[in-house]
Amino acid sequence: MNKAALFFDVDGTLIDEQTKIVPESTLRALKQARENGHLVFINTGRTSCNTLDSMKHIPVDGYVCGCGTEIIYQGNVLMHSTLTKEQCRRYIQVIQECRMEGVLEASDDLYFPQNSSRFPEIEDIRQRMGKAWGLGCKKYIEDGGFIYDKMFLLSDQTSDVVKFIKEVRDDLAVIDRRHGSYECIQKQYTKATGIEYMRKYLGYDMDQIYVFGDSSNDLAMFEYATHTVAMKEHDSVLDPYTEYVTDSVMNDGIEKAMKHYQLI
Repeated sequence: MNKAALFFDVDGTLIDEQTKIVPESTLRALKQARENGHLVFINTGRTSCNTLDSMKHIPVDGYVCGCGTEIIYQGNVLMHSTLTKEQCRRYIQVIQECRMEGVLEASDDLYFPQNSSRFPEIEDIRQRMGKAWGLGCKKYIEDGGFIYDKMFLLSDQTSDVVKFIKEVRDDLAVIDRRHGSYECIQKQYTKATGIEYMRKYLGYDMDQIYVFGDSSNDLAMFEYATHTVAMKEHDSVLDPYTEYVTDSVMNDGIEKAMKHYQLI
């Protein structure tokens, strides 16, 4: 078959959400796909500081990070877009005014609130990222004066989400990740724009593009591609754009899907 470019979400697709591991069957399938001449990309909402080291055991050719805001191919950064200094400063103020908390994500570091968050999820991310990779330990959100690419925020009944969305909507796309969590991305970028950039760079046709995902932040790449694979446990928002539903992560879902398409 024609050589293909395969784009994989990370959490819930390559990595099992409960065990936090990549199954051996997935690693085996990715290795075989590359041996067959296909190109393998991680396409993630994570920025590169939270991707390159933590994903280095996964055999890939490149990365689309930060929902399309940074593209790395064969070790080279092809493009990278950040928010402006003024935007970064203003959004910190808006987050505080709207009583939301979260993580500000840059290519070189993550930024957390100085004090312990009222959201256990934020403290869990802080602990894991700090312990494993030394991220989020140099500077706090309240310090300001730094540039970042995107945001992951949490809200509760005390938060003014409506006001927040109104304040940022000219520049940011706010993706509802359910249960009061929101991913905020530079409006002109998505996981799909990252794929389109690489497709043109490689000179591939649309029929050579395959995407694999499970959550609402994968919607843009499912709307974009023809060959779309949803994991067994996936957000129903993907259903209208899904070509094939595979098994769960731990039940060899990736390997089964790639065999279905005769990629391996």
